[in-house]
Order: sequence, then structure tokens, then C-alpha cells
Amino acid sequence: MSKTKEAPALKTKKAATKLKPTQDQVAARAYEIYLERGAAPGDPMQDWLQAERELAAPARKSGSKSKVITFAA
Repeated sequence: MSKTKEAPALKTKKAATKLKPTQDQVAARAYEIYLERGAAPGDPMQDWLQAERELAAPARKSGSKSKVITFAA
């Protein structure tokens, strides 16, 4: 019975772990942000924090909506 109570908590913890980007991923994205700025001087800390936010955010859906159309046979 205690396993049932613990299972949802474990799933939540695992889901949160998957969302957290690695340091290498954040560093790579921060560098991309720097390059997108034209390699102009900026604040590396702000680039890092922006990279963390972007990578931790759930994937956004594109503006186009796809529809599934089913036809009766």
C-alpha cells in the first residue's frame, strides 16, 4: 500500500529531472545567444540565464494547428 502512495511522487521527481538541462546544453545555448547577437559584447550571465530559461521551458507548439480528420467507412 505504501508503494502506491510513493509512486506518484517518484514520477514527478523523474519528470522534473528530465526538464533540467545539463551544463553543457546551457553553455552551448548561451554561446548561440552570443553568436545571434553578432558576437557583440554583452553580459555572459544574462546569456546563461536566458539559455537556462529557454531550455527548461516546455516545448512550445508552433503557430499552425494540425487537425486529424477521420472519414467514416
